[in-house]
Amino acid sequence: MRIHILKRCFKVDPFHRKRRSLSSHYSKQLTRLFNTEPNGVLKLSEEVESALHAGRPLVALETTIITHGMPYPDNISTATEVENIVRDGGAVPATIGILNGRIHIGLSKQQLEFLADPNTTAVKTSRRDLPFVISQGLHGGTTVSGTMVAAHMAGIQIFVTGGIGGVHRGAESSMDISADLTELARTPVTVISAGIKSILDIGRTLEYLETEGVNVSAFGRTTKEFPAFFTRKSGYKAPYTCETARQAAEMIYARERMGLQTGSLVAVPIPEEFDNIGQEIETVIQSVVKEASKKNIQGKEITPYILQRVNDLTQGKSLKANIELIKNNTTVGAKIAVELKNVQNLDKNTNNSANKSRSGSQSTTVGRTKQSSSSPGIKNVCVVGGSIVDFTARMSTADFKMNGGTYPGTVKQSFGGVGRNIADGLSRLDVDTLFISAIGNDSHRTAFEAHCKHMNLDAVARLDDQSTATYCAMLKQNGELMFGIGDMDIHQQITPQYISNFEENLSTSSLVCIDGNLSVEAIEYVCLLCARSGIPVLFDPADVHKATKPFLISQEQPVTYASPNFNELKMMASYLSSQEMHITGVVDDLDLDTAIHECTTLLQTVSTHVSVILVTLGKHGVVLCRRGDRNDKLPLKGDPVQMKGGVVMDHYPATAGNKPPSQIVSVSGAGDCMIAAFIAQLLQGQETSQCVKAGLLAGQISLQSSQAVPSNLTPHAVSGQAVQQQMDVTPREITFS
Repeated sequence: MRIHILKRCFKVDPFHRKRRSLSSHYSKQLTRLFNTEPNGVLKLSEEVESALHAGRPLVALETTIITHGMPYPDNISTATEVENIVRDGGAVPATIGILNGRIHIGLSKQQLEFLADPNTTAVKTSRRDLPFVISQGLHGGTTVSGTMVAAHMAGIQIFVTGGIGGVHRGAESSMDISADLTELARTPVTVISAGIKSILDIGRTLEYLETEGVNVSAFGRTTKEFPAFFTRKSGYKAPYTCETARQAAEMIYARERMGLQTGSLVAVPIPEEFDNIGQEIETVIQSVVKEASKKNIQGKEITPYILQRVNDLTQGKSLKANIELIKNNTTVGAKIAVELKNVQNLDKNTNNSANKSRSGSQSTTVGRTKQSSSSPGIKNVCVVGGSIVDFTARMSTADFKMNGGTYPGTVKQSFGGVGRNIADGLSRLDVDTLFISAIGNDSHRTAFEAHCKHMNLDAVARLDDQSTATYCAMLKQNGELMFGIGDMDIHQQITPQYISNFEENLSTSSLVCIDGNLSVEAIEYVCLLCARSGIPVLFDPADVHKATKPFLISQEQPVTYASPNFNELKMMASYLSSQEMHITGVVDDLDLDTAIHECTTLLQTVSTHVSVILVTLGKHGVVLCRRGDRNDKLPLKGDPVQMKGGVVMDHYPATAGNKPPSQIVSVSGAGDCMIAAFIAQLLQGQETSQCVKAGLLAGQISLQSSQAVPSNLTPHAVSGQAVQQQMDVTPREITFS
């Protein structure tokens, strides 16, 4: 409807400002659609403005491709796809175009459709055209130079396009040199392109950029030659090569730190599968260039003419290749934008730490996530830990041997990691949760982000040259875990330097959760930061071999809460007592009294270092051990942590009324769901007993699902009413013998 109205409105001589003569109704329609204001040149969309405010990475995109470069509807579909690629890459798209004499940084779907409409008249707008287009209130599709100017005005450093202009053949007599090159020489924006169009003099273009001091590099591990738009090789060596997005970001940041007011060009070769087609297209291009020369087609008209003729003669192959290279450039551009922000934040926080050390001042580092905890009374949690793609292999028979044979069973993929599971559970229980973690920029990433779309993933690093952590659990027929195999190296990338990007988020949390996947150094950083701010830390070991990590740091009582299972508790006690704990057997094989007795023995040691310990005992339920009085409030931010005085313990059975447990589908994630529900109830101010019972109910919900954190884990599912109906268990007080 809006587009129909716009078409009718702008049939009134679109090259002159006619808005005043339009009817009031149509004028209001335009004002709503374009969000125009009477003053100012730039108009930022809400998404872009929010990203700039929060310090999130942005990627500028041009609109000449939409208005002049591609036919309809390929132009609008490509524009939409490219924006989605930027978002999928962890950045925010900022498509730049001119509407009614106003430069819009970030376009809505309706605005994109309007510019893509063949009936819309838009001026191809470079730097030289901007004053005229703006003063006359016209519409414009911004070229490389026009987009660079606008992006720089808005503070956006990365710009993705298809290819840039250059020095034309015969420029020694015609002086025909693209404005793109002079813009690169004076505007500090990095342009990601597929190199230089082959119809140009690539050698002289590279020489011109060298003369103007523009940093030029090719992108890719195997890339040594400068690309030529439709083909991966131009015959000219690239001045420099950036093998990864991180290298490109570091080079861009070095230019920024030196204050150089020149741009950078990162040339990305077209994907290899289109290189052969590119060779064919190149042959056609050369013939069309000669054809255009004979017809005396020059200036702004030559590029659209060549693109259209080449597309016709190649039967659409050139258009398809053009679209693919733009999408490829965008993927690379989003990675570089994200890495540039990481590099900038890392350097900023290093400098802040140095300034703190020199002056002793209490400066605060602002993370990339907007703070939602500044208002009193808002309860929020930060979770720092592992993100893992889980594979669960479960036997269909109890009759098997470790002899290399193949046995019937099921293999399922899910998403786990103790930190991720707890953050997932908290998010499903409507707790404001920021998850700090790392995943690889690999084949698992898209599925991971789609599965976790309900979570706040702003603090999850996407790392090139790293593999997302994977874990394979081997389960018996009854769901009991036999052993697991984990590839967890990426967790070492969750460094204190990276975590420091979110210092403000951490220091304003009601509670911070960490898991044993973190390095000792990262755990120490989080614990020290939280100690300064009076924030309790909950530690979940994640694995028996990681259970002692908090006790390896300098703090005497590093964490307030711990949530080990029986074997992890045993490992903690053995380390803290400096002796082997003589406790044998699997907890599920012990009778209830023996399990509680042995758990009590272990807790006598661990409770001297941790105020609140929630121990899972398999089929026997949980034991809550805490310092202080049984009726004392469990600590949140600002609450006193009791580390002296008596110790009280309570045992909570796994099911109500001694009922046998329901059919177990998978044990993976049950403990994490328990902790999430426990914390959610704690933040609501519920009594300790309600917190534990809600946790047990959440664990049961997880046990009956193949997903570690099932979608039916909701606030209603663990509410007081649900607990009363399904988990009306009576805790048993335990005393030390």
